[in-house]
Amino acid sequence: MTTDNADIQISVNDKPMSCSPMLNLSALLIQLEMPLQATAVAVNDDIVPRHQWDSTLLSSGDRIALFQAIAGG
Repeated sequence: MTTDNADIQISVNDKPMSCSPMLNLSALLIQLEMPLQATAVAVNDDIVPRHQWDSTLLSSGDRIALFQAIAGG
């Protein structure tokens, strides 16, 4: 029996979370129902540009920080 399909453990804004292996940042944001146009993402303290979200696969132990733009005046 193999564990290749076992969920991995990550943290999102300091909250532990399980997700499927081979999940990319775009899929994570969709799963979390985050607004894609108004969100910035850091993985392990490194900002990931939006054009790299589809190619950035999450790994067990990754620390994801999500930032939302807030309009103000």
